[in-house]
Amino acid sequence: MYVLPNNNVTAVIHEFSLLGFPCSQEVEVLLFVLFSVIYILTLLGNSAIICAVWWNQQLHTPMYTLLANFSFLEICYISSNVPNMLLNFLSKTKTISYNGCILQFYIFLSLCATELFFLALMALDRYVAICHPLHYSTIMTGKVCGTLVSACWVGGFLWLVTPAILISQVPFCGSNVIDHYLCDLGAMLAISCLPVPKTTLTCSIFSAVITFITLFYILVSYTLVLRAVVQVPEGSGRKKAFSTCASHLIVVSLFYGSVMVMYVSPGAANQPGMQKFLTMLYSIATPLLNPLIYSLRNKEMKVALRKVMCKV
Repeated sequence: MYVLPNNNVTAVIHEFSLLGFPCSQEVEVLLFVLFSVIYILTLLGNSAIICAVWWNQQLHTPMYTLLANFSFLEICYISSNVPNMLLNFLSKTKTISYNGCILQFYIFLSLCATELFFLALMALDRYVAICHPLHYSTIMTGKVCGTLVSACWVGGFLWLVTPAILISQVPFCGSNVIDHYLCDLGAMLAISCLPVPKTTLTCSIFSAVITFITLFYILVSYTLVLRAVVQVPEGSGRKKAFSTCASHLIVVSLFYGSVMVMYVSPGAANQPGMQKFLTMLYSIATPLLNPLIYSLRNKEMKVALRKVMCKV
């Protein structure tokens, strides 16, 4: 709840209304079915990768361990916003409590930050594997891999503490209607009853720092990786390395492209329709496509997934 004293008037915001996708009830039912199918497919696809890595001893390597953790992250990521969106399709009020909105904002963006760290970690893994193959087993040990994975999770959630605190202090004293299907940064700032330039700037700086540092690291890593791969003689090893790098770079392009527009400069996507489209791109489409991108271009993963399907 936010309370704002204004002379003799006190405005109290107990809850927000998520506008979502303004449309007829029939269209909302269709959207409910569509996003339900997408959500289920995403859960099944990422769960299949986790099971494939868990059950197949040959995939108990740092690369596939990271991929399994990444799939678990994607399940958490899409679950932080889609279930609530599905409920709102069937709800007439489409409301969320003030504290619930702040919590959703924090969890959703923390998972987004964690994904940025994970993509950088996966780039590090490929760099060590391809550029320093003889030392790979000694550098990327199980203990090191576990420590780095834990650091990604902890770092992602710590990074958003300050922005979440700042958002909780933004004065919401007029409209409580958020023109979005979740409590996102730009949409929440848009209904602030007072200008909050310091909050906007601080959130943009936090977003820009983590985005550009991880992106710069990824680009440098893959530049070195591709340079090393080009020097490898023609053969299956070179093709496999190119395939793995291509899969990672596709995911990086999809995720970073939309995130940079949304959070590095929240005002750049000030049209509600554009905000919703970009949010769906990196928070719904990317988790859905990741299992396809990684499995279709990886022979070992395809074999492991077939075994999982046979067990099921």
